[in-house]
Parts: sequence; structure tokens; C-alpha cells
Amino acid sequence: PLWVLESLRFEHEHASERLSAFVVHGMADNARAFADTPVGYFPYLEPEADAGKGLLEAFAARACVVVGDDWPVYFLRRMVEAAANRLEARLELVDGVGLVPMSAPDGCFARAHDFRRWCQKNADLWLGPGPNPTPLAGLELPAAIEAPVDIERWRPLDEAALADPAATVRALGLPAGGGLLEGEGGSADAAARLETFVGERLANYGERNQPAARTTSELSAHLHWGHIGAHEVLDAVLATEPDWSPARLSETCRGQREGWWGLPAAHEGYLDQLLTWREVGHNFVWHREDYDRYASLPAWTKSTLAAHAGDPRPSLYSLEQFERAQTHDEIWNAAQRELVATGRMHNYLRMLWGKKILHWTPSPQKALEIMITLNDRYALDGRDPNSYSGIFWVLGRYDRAWGPEREVFGKIRYMSSDSTRRKLRLGPYLEQWGDNAAQAELFGEASR
Repeated sequence: PLWVLESLRFEHEHASERLSAFVVHGMADNARAFADTPVGYFPYLEPEADAGKGLLEAFAARACVVVGDDWPVYFLRRMVEAAANRLEARLELVDGVGLVPMSAPDGCFARAHDFRRWCQKNADLWLGPGPNPTPLAGLELPAAIEAPVDIERWRPLDEAALADPAATVRALGLPAGGGLLEGEGGSADAAARLETFVGERLANYGERNQPAARTTSELSAHLHWGHIGAHEVLDAVLATEPDWSPARLSETCRGQREGWWGLPAAHEGYLDQLLTWREVGHNFVWHREDYDRYASLPAWTKSTLAAHAGDPRPSLYSLEQFERAQTHDEIWNAAQRELVATGRMHNYLRMLWGKKILHWTPSPQKALEIMITLNDRYALDGRDPNSYSGIFWVLGRYDRAWGPEREVFGKIRYMSSDSTRRKLRLGPYLEQWGDNAAQAELFGEASR
């Protein structure tokens, strides 16, 4: 028989009600998906720290093979290495996180342009038949009647617990992490968002930098947690052009952002985000274990930041002040409030958010620490390769030297709230996320 074990640790850095509920919603959808199949499904949520110790080994004791996700980020990298040393069964890892196999490129790419060009030149390695959308159809397996573990010691979530993820998670007493987001998470939610995106938003994706436009897919968290796959998203976008085929691909592969897919500009802009900007992060974490450390920055960025380490800062804020949106800048505060309230932040404002943290902290090392903490604590897609790409881009990863050289930033790309206000239509955004009593209440809940 085949068993699927999905477990979530009770205690890890930044564990919260928000993140746990998002995962449990996914477990509920998975339980429904496996209900009419011979596959056994074991959704396990640790009720307290270390309660799940030994569970994987117990499952593996009677197994021919254990198959897991190849996910080289966060504590999962160390967990898999530890499991490999303890399991007697064969352990295989499957890379299913993106379109391009992480092991395919020989090394890291310093620029997104170079990775994009590699993807275009090597499309035959990744742009082919995708995963089978119905892998269990017609599969003959012996029914998984009972779990091969002690279910009194490791009690899986039952139907009632899966029916109300919010109540299930609240019973654990975890930090709020910004608070529960009702109804978010899971494959059904992801499928609905994808349908809305391709049907209503994709054609206007060129307006994505405008906060009020609402043209983004809002699928980053679902991709991170495995509630939807990149191939599924790609197929849905390509299906909007019924006569599209690989024959439309440009024969010129020089890393161009538009014109390679043979699709409308909005489609190509989104696929560049899905492929290039999402997966260049996968490429980095696959090859570099120091992906989340300051030392991993390019030499030129560390040099210019070091040269300006002693520059006076126009303002200095603590982690707590940043967390509670207590800066002098209303745009920055609004972006932080959006992150805390929704688990997401508008893409363009996320860049400004990071640049100003660099500007308002004593050192770039401290700025990096604060960015990672706030992102991982509140963002639904925190702890993701793509998250680290965005955070380290603030400090120069995947970018180039810019002039004129400025205090604090040196040759790092500079952004300001004044220029952002000129470029974007911020009125509705600031009305929604401005300083008011409701937001004050939110921050009281977030710090619980």
C-alpha cells in the first residue's frame, strides 16, 4: 500500500496560527482528494513540541521506499539529511517545486538575465510534458486500510479537526503571526485564485505595479506550500491562447524579457515572474547553503556597503518599531500594515519596504536580519527561495552597481518614498492601510 504522510511541526522559528491554519486548509483539501482512492493519507499536526518525534521512522519501518520533497531551504534541508541517516528504507527526493529542475544548471547565476537566457536556450530540458494531473487514475494498489503506526501516540487530524482549521490551530496556543486568514490555503483556494487570475486579471498584468489595480495572481503562498504547482499555473496561462504551441517560441535566445514566448505582453510579463524571478531563487539555494546569510552577497555589494557603513542614517528604528509600523513614513507604514494584516505585500512596495529598512538601520547586516524576521514571521510565502531573492535584491543580489553613489547605499540601487508617490497611484492604498483605530487593534493582536 501507499501512504502519504503530511506533518507540521508545532515549534519552529516563526510558527504561528496564520501559517499553521494555511497548512491545515491544505490538509483538508488533500484528505478529500485521497478519500476515494486506495492511498492512505495521514495529516499530522504536532499538539506540542517534539510530539511527532519518531513518526517518520515508524512509517518507514515497514516501507520499501520513502519519497520526499527536495526542498533545500529552512530546517527541511537539515531534517532530510538527518532522516537519511536514520531510515532503513531507501529515501528518494523528488524536485517538484518549479518548472526548471534545480539540478539542471551547473552553477549559480549572478543575474536574472543570465538565468533567463539559460532557460531559453535549454527549453527542451524543462518545457515539455508536465506532471500527470491525475496520477492515481486507474492505478491498482492494495487499499491502505490502517496506518502502520501507533495512532494513539501520533493521532492524525480527524474529519472534525480538518473541517475547522481555525479552531484546530487556535487550540495549540501559537503566536498569532498577524492573525488567522479565514478560508485561505489549500488546493481549492489556489484553483479559484488561478481561475480568477487568468479569467479577469491576466490581460491587465502590465498594471501590476499599481497597488489599486489588483492584477497579480496572489499564488506565491500556494506555490510555496505545494497547494498548486508551477506546471498547473503555466498550463492555465498557455491555455488562454488556444493555438499556442512551442513552435511559437523565438529562435533568438538572448535573455529577452518579452517576445520569446510568442504571447501577448501581459502573458510574457507574468511568465517571466513565474519562471525567471521565481526560479532564479531556486537555483541559488540549490547551490548555496549560505543563501540566507550576508556573506552570500556579491563582492561588489559587500564592498560598497562596507565603505558606507559609518555614514549617518536619517532615522534609526528598532525591530519592534518596524514591526508595529511606527516610522515617520506613511507609505512604509502602510506596506508593513498590509503585510501584517494579509500575509502579503504589494510587489513594488515590497522593494521600497526593504530599501528603507536598509536606510534606517545601523548596518546592512542588521537590515538583513530585520527584513528576514518580518518577512518570515508574517508573510504566507516567507521562508521561500523567492522571498530570499527579493530580500537580498535589496542589498544588490541579481542587480548591478548604480550611480550616483549615495550615503548608506553606496552603489546599491536607491529608492525613495517621494519617487514612489510620483510613480504610483497610492490614494486608495493609503486609505486602506493608513493609520487608524482598526489597524492599532490589528497590531495588538499580531503581537500576542
